[in-house]
Amino acid sequence: MKFSINHQERYSRGELLLRTLFGVIYIGIPHGFLLFFVGLWAGVLQFLAFFAVLFTGKFPKAMFNYQVGLITWVLRLNARLLNLSDGYPAFGLKAVDKNVVFEIEYPEKLSRGHLLLRFFFGYFYILIPHGFILFFRQLWALILIFLSWWSVLFTGKYPKGFFAWIEGTLRWQTRVLIYTMFMTDKYPAFTGESLADE
Repeated sequence: MKFSINHQERYSRGELLLRTLFGVIYIGIPHGFLLFFVGLWAGVLQFLAFFAVLFTGKFPKAMFNYQVGLITWVLRLNARLLNLSDGYPAFGLKAVDKNVVFEIEYPEKLSRGHLLLRFFFGYFYILIPHGFILFFRQLWALILIFLSWWSVLFTGKYPKGFFAWIEGTLRWQTRVLIYTMFMTDKYPAFTGESLADE
């Protein structure tokens, strides 16, 4: 999996204030409305993909690409709502964003054993350990988002260390998500850093 958000040299104070005051109206509502229906269909496809992987060992490519498009859309949206990127997030599953990159290699074969392990015991060996750590990581990320807001307002710059932590938190969450969605057999790493094979 490859995920990155471009750290800009300068951030717009005007966009920051606009997103803070009216972001829910002009970003959250239109994207949230469409993503609700796109997400419903993604849930149906995920249900069908489970049985496809169980019986064939393959995640149907069209369904896989749909899920990738949805995850990318949500990451684009989060990058704006968390003030990690300026500009308006594009709509659609196939939209391109120069500031937000998400790529995942399509797996030619998936393990049925891993699938069943995740289905029956995923809560214990995925969600509990990752969820516990991510809970505290997200709390710290919220503090950094608050401090970064003031930094951008007064300096036009997003502190690189703060940015890296928040981006890393999104990366970690996304790794857990694609593993629980049966899109990879690779267990998610306990880190927000980019891995050598990414």
